Amino acid sequence: MTRINKLTLISDAYTGQTDDIGQAEASTASVDIIAEVREVTQSEFMQGKQDGLSPAFVFRVSSFIYSGQKIVMFMGDRYSIYRTYHPDENYIELYAEREVGATGEA
Repeated sequence: MTRINKLTLISDAYTGQTDDIGQAEASTASVDIIAEVREVTQSEFMQGKQDGLSPAFVFRVSSFIYSGQKIVMFMGDRYSIYRTYHPDENYIELYAEREVGATGEA
C-alpha cells in the first residue's frame, strides 16, 4: 500500500571542532518533506534479514530534495537509510530500517 506522508530527512555533519574531552562535535540539519511511503516487499525484507538488516519502509522522494541524508524521522520513529535506488531521473527511493531503541525527536 502506498500513501503520502510528511517525514524529516536528517543529516549529521562534523564541524571540525572538538569538545572539552576531545570528541568531534557534530551539527544536525533537517528538512521536512512529503514522500510516498510503502512497506518493503517480502523479497526485500528477506534479503535484508539475510544481510543483518530490519527493512521497514521505502520512501519515494524527488531526486532534487535528497542530498545524501542517512536518517529519516517518520511518525515519531527514527530510521536509517541503508540503500537508495533511482527508478528514474525525477525520483529516488530510500530504503530504511528502524533504528533499535531510537524513538522521539533526534
